[in-house]
Amino acid sequence: MDELDGVIAAPDHHKVIFENEAVRVLEIRIAVGDTAPLHTHLRPTTLYIVSGSHFIRRDERGAVPVDTRSDPNFVLPRVIYQATQPRHTLENTGTDDIVMIGTELKEPAG
Repeated sequence: MDELDGVIAAPDHHKVIFENEAVRVLEIRIAVGDTAPLHTHLRPTTLYIVSGSHFIRRDERGAVPVDTRSDPNFVLPRVIYQATQPRHTLENTGTDDIVMIGTELKEPAG
């Protein structure tokens, strides 16, 4: 496991709520105005968005690949799939806590 895995590097924001040999399920929570420190998600993950609005994602150098504030009509989709998420921080710039349930696949489908 990567030392920057979200559960290890950002434990105040990532909590394992279920795990078995096939999947790990995380609750990800970032309060309004808070920033999850530098971390990764290196497994394919489906995210179910419980709440949240605007955010800024920065890479390990501080560059901003995503700032949702640039679109005033931005709405977080209900479900997101990401193959991996390299080193990044996530700052909650919205008016709601960001709360997501992430299901990570441990092994490729057989």
